[in-house]
Amino acid sequence: MKKNWWKALTVILLLYTAVAGLLAHVPRLAILNETIRNLYFHVPMWFAMTIILTTSMIYSIRYLRTPTNRLDVLAHESAKTGMVLGILGLLTGSTWARFTWGAWWVASDPRLNGAAIAMLIYGAYLVLRSSFTDEQQRARVSAIYNIFAYAAAIPLLFILPRMQDSLHPGAGGNPGFSKYDLDNNMRLVFYPAVIGWTLLGVWITQVSTRLTFLKQKIYEKQLA
Repeated sequence: MKKNWWKALTVILLLYTAVAGLLAHVPRLAILNETIRNLYFHVPMWFAMTIILTTSMIYSIRYLRTPTNRLDVLAHESAKTGMVLGILGLLTGSTWARFTWGAWWVASDPRLNGAAIAMLIYGAYLVLRSSFTDEQQRARVSAIYNIFAYAAAIPLLFILPRMQDSLHPGAGGNPGFSKYDLDNNMRLVFYPAVIGWTLLGVWITQVSTRLTFLKQKIYEKQLA
């Protein structure tokens, strides 16, 4: 029971985020209005995605140094979880854009396009894994590609958009996380939300990894 304390913390933090995010006081800002509450969901999802994908990349590096099935599975399942969080981030971001920018998607915005391309790159990672029948070859090539995907995604998400004009906060002179859009009251919800979504990503990865190992054991018993 003591080992699962962080799962209870995850539930508490996400419940707190949902309730406080929908009901707590938020600053009345032009254009954003009530949509600023999406900050508690959209942005923490991206934070959690980045952390989980970083973990996946580290597992891939470790696999190339010491090839084991465990490291390959952990890298793969972490990447899948990161993609889920990334897609949720895209959906919540698109919804936010609809009510603040007037469109579900702004084709000229570098951050939106960069995020979409990053998800496509990771989608190709999943396709690549399914194209190999040899387990060792699949694991090795997947590990190399996973490192490449991470190296490509980070600039697309966090570096290139800051070098260009964008409607998105934190790019092209458009400040993000300033007193304009994140006051002290919002920080009381925002930071717990980041922790909660990150822990949820860890939880999902743990469950999916255990299921994968279980399937492998069942398959090995069937062959025996």
